[in-house]
Amino acid sequence: MNFHVKNNVYWVGKIDWELRRFHGDEYSTHRGSSYNSYLIKEDKVALIDTAWKPFAKEYVENLQGEIDLKKIDFVIANHGEVDHSGALPELMRLIPDTPIYCTANGVKSLKGQYHQDWNFKVVKTGDRLSLGSKELVFIEATMLHWPDSMMCYLTEDNILFSNDAFGQHYASELMYNDLVDQNELWAECIKYYANILTPFSSFVTKKINEVLALNLPVDYICTSHGVIWRDNPAQIIKKYLEWADSYKENQITIIYDTMWDSTRQMAEYIIQGIRESDNRVNIKMLNLAKSDKNDVITEIFKSKAILAGSPTVNKGILTSLAAMLEEVRGLAFKNKKAACFGSYGWSGESVRMLNELVKNAGFELVNDGLKVLWNPDSEAVKQCIEFGKSFAQMTK
Repeated sequence: MNFHVKNNVYWVGKIDWELRRFHGDEYSTHRGSSYNSYLIKEDKVALIDTAWKPFAKEYVENLQGEIDLKKIDFVIANHGEVDHSGALPELMRLIPDTPIYCTANGVKSLKGQYHQDWNFKVVKTGDRLSLGSKELVFIEATMLHWPDSMMCYLTEDNILFSNDAFGQHYASELMYNDLVDQNELWAECIKYYANILTPFSSFVTKKINEVLALNLPVDYICTSHGVIWRDNPAQIIKKYLEWADSYKENQITIIYDTMWDSTRQMAEYIIQGIRESDNRVNIKMLNLAKSDKNDVITEIFKSKAILAGSPTVNKGILTSLAAMLEEVRGLAFKNKKAACFGSYGWSGESVRMLNELVKNAGFELVNDGLKVLWNPDSEAVKQCIEFGKSFAQMTK
């Protein structure tokens, strides 16, 4: 499937309807994804990115149905990650001398992965490539989200080919932001930002401001995954600036795991206390043993505060909490508060260990936490409710 984007620009990518895990097994893609590749047919012809390796032959055959490959003058590699470049070896086997334009780090990435000495042309921010009456302007986007990343801008048509920025893992044959389900679209956008781009938020803000300073009119944003933004593309740029600025909503998320339900009971009584103190705050309660980790991370990203709970097991905590807090540490969320809780039968180390992990993950601990011996009795129930009330007050 190919389709016309604007004037002489065509989408020649691949929709992956069946994709459910991405980046190895690190990212859940409940709604599939797409590998967006674009063909610009001006006086000179440029191809921007390719597709993931499993679709390499299909991609090249599809491209041959759109154009004689020998008429492609330039290949633009905005990013070396294999979901963008996986079909390059199959394509370059047929047009081996065609120049590939990428950043210096892009050369390192592509050579390192494919061990081919293709005809690389290194570009940097501000460099231009003439296609005839129009030009491609290159914009380095280091750490958005790899060191090799770049964007490019097509003059006259006012199209920003934004690489992984502003995208989402979302499969739809409709392909434009104004045609797809808006709730689904924005859910996938914020999930994508929370799980992939959050650690690079300072780079996001800096790069967006740099691009805005260039005063380039943007009518379309052609992403590498998901929809093309053509209806008010500035809306996703505005959202990125908002998400990059220590984002939080009026939400508290409880992340926990439980062995024999005591910690779960604690969580529910703590929620009762939060609700009694603040009936407007949004509350999410997520059992990490039963929840998709990327969905959990998205809820944490949206939250102003979290509560982390685990029973004590073998003088430690359940591994689901340890894994999640390590993942969150790497994402470097900012300006969020936290407290910890847990049940125990014998030694009771879990809350102390959770406190350390939560602090190391960048959260502000508001108290020393709460631990309950065995299942909560009537006195412990009161303690949990009061703990919830106090936490709500301290996180307002």
